Amino acid sequence: MHIRKAAPDDLETVFQITQQTIRTVYPHYYPSGAVDFFAQHHKKDNIRTDIAAGIVYLLTDNADTACGTVTLRDNEICRLFVLPEYQGNGYGRALLDFAEAEITKTFDEIVIDASFSAKAIYRKRGYHETAYHIIDTENGDHLCYDVMHKSTTH
Repeated sequence: MHIRKAAPDDLETVFQITQQTIRTVYPHYYPSGAVDFFAQHHKKDNIRTDIAAGIVYLLTDNADTACGTVTLRDNEICRLFVLPEYQGNGYGRALLDFAEAEITKTFDEIVIDASFSAKAIYRKRGYHETAYHIIDTENGDHLCYDVMHKSTTH
């Protein structure tokens, strides 16, 4: 497995990983209006801007197949997704290990917006909830998530 900075020609790959993961996993946790809102939030223009800023990373397996992505914005872990067929094989852990290591080089605290599907994972890694948000979406649906923090000082 290998993690590298995403290049401009990786836009479609990062977009597909993000959208496929949202459309496959999130309907088990959120109503359709929230899933649509979240998918739209991670549109190509936003990903393109982040790639141009040099803050998007791509994870490939040993066969050089792209299977995960993460975006690091200062001390915040954003857009961490692993394709559903690769979940449960350590790829998400590798991305999170990488993200935490990069952030701790500069910052004393890591921030992440946690979906319902990932919240337990972050708790096990020492993150704690600091805020709870509800975004009104289509059809009277809501996107709910926690902001979680983890201190990097010992």
